[in-house]
Amino acid sequence: MPAMGVRQAGGRSGRWVGRPSVPRAVLTLSAAVALAGCSAAADPADGTAPAAPEASLSSASEVLSPNVAALVETDPVPHTGDAADDPAVWANPADPSMSAIVGTDKQGGMLVYDLTGRQLQYLPVGEMNNVDLRPAANGFTLGGSPVVLVVSGNRSDNTIRAFVLDPDTRQLRDVAGDAIRPDLEVYGSCLYRSATTRTVYAFVNSKEGEVEQWRLSDDGAGGVVGEQVRSFRVESQVEGCVADDELGAFYLGEETTGIWKFGAEPDAGDAGELIAPVTESGPLVGQVEGLTLAYGDGGAGYLIASSQGDSSFAVFRREGDNGYVGSFRIVPGGGIDGTDHTDGIDVVTAGLGPSFPSGVLVAQDGENDGEGQNFKLVPLEDVLPR
Repeated sequence: MPAMGVRQAGGRSGRWVGRPSVPRAVLTLSAAVALAGCSAAADPADGTAPAAPEASLSSASEVLSPNVAALVETDPVPHTGDAADDPAVWANPADPSMSAIVGTDKQGGMLVYDLTGRQLQYLPVGEMNNVDLRPAANGFTLGGSPVVLVVSGNRSDNTIRAFVLDPDTRQLRDVAGDAIRPDLEVYGSCLYRSATTRTVYAFVNSKEGEVEQWRLSDDGAGGVVGEQVRSFRVESQVEGCVADDELGAFYLGEETTGIWKFGAEPDAGDAGELIAPVTESGPLVGQVEGLTLAYGDGGAGYLIASSQGDSSFAVFRREGDNGYVGSFRIVPGGGIDGTDHTDGIDVVTAGLGPSFPSGVLVAQDGENDGEGQNFKLVPLEDVLPR
């Protein structure tokens, strides 16, 4: 499918203008944290360098903006209606400005966008739901070579689907070996890379609250295969999840109940802790959806969640008891609409060139002013100022 026109701050013409001005109030954060990108974090086990330069918070007193605006929005996904679902950001270690966003169209396939929001690729491979990736620097190998591994749940055939992202072309290549078929109805999914064993796992879940953990490996013929190593469940529908590769934690969004925290290693058992409940007063309202992590030094950083019921985003500490920090909304600004009823989100705190020098937050937009659903890109310094 041919790429559609670029749409970014400044309106439909594709003309670039300065960053929009957004109302700003302050909410004090208590600790300075040096953030390293979620999908580009250094490997504590083998000392692997991050995939892109790190950015850091600047002082012991930081502010969180209650309202931020997108600098860029992507082309709409190919299908209309409720179609766009989840993004994953790849930070290009050779040229951060040539990074990419992988997104899903849950009515038809996988997409790749550049940082201007231009569609680079569309693969009509099925009803793809959540997507996650691990960079070559600390991820997965095929044929003895490190690759950018991208994994998504395919609801069309109830499988876990694996792809490789080519760093030079920013194109996805299907590397599914023997089909990975969970014993549940596939819905949400995310990846985990163990700091202890360096093994990569896929978590997959269902609308019935079931969760399975699969160990991923090279089949010796250029494909990715999996072996189920664990299963557990919660009481009701889940989807959003994210795993902490350094601290070994797995976060799961039970949509009408709240965020659960489990151990991410395959022998961690089935006991979880509800760290943030869904309530009428918030910060999680209606349904908890997308989850993402911003890594910081020494286990610090942030867990960010999409609160779909009030179209906001709740920020919790990554360390300790995951204390609540504050919330923000993505509002209209600079010719780009805000986000409503967001599903998936992702964050990278590595610098991604001049447009996103401190990283980026990418959020699905469930409305997009009456056009097809798409994804919004917000400079991370506007969310977590430096």
